[in-house]
Amino acid sequence: MASLNKVFLMGNLTRDPEVRHTPKGTAVGDLAMAINMSYKAQDGTEKEEVCYVDVVVWGRQAETCRDYLSKGAPVFVEGRLQLDQWEGPEGEKKSRMRVRADRVQFLSRGGGAGGGA
Repeated sequence: MASLNKVFLMGNLTRDPEVRHTPKGTAVGDLAMAINMSYKAQDGTEKEEVCYVDVVVWGRQAETCRDYLSKGAPVFVEGRLQLDQWEGPEGEKKSRMRVRADRVQFLSRGGGAGGGA
């Protein structure tokens, strides 16, 4: 059976990008995004929800995000869901779902397209 793992997100960064390096020197960047959604409830009132998503970016793209993005910056992310699993300090199993970015596009503050990483 065929499967598909593809994610498209557009939102704003909730903090400055953080970059670290693997032992072999590869840059790994962490982005935190907020995606706002407005809708009309059954009673006719306007409602807003926010979805917070963690994004990981690799290589030169991570460094470009660090150099040009900051908290509040609007971005478009294309990637895939990734499940990270590890053991905590007490040996407990931990996991989290996040997006592994294939492409991060910088958007202008007005919401239009800007540069890309």
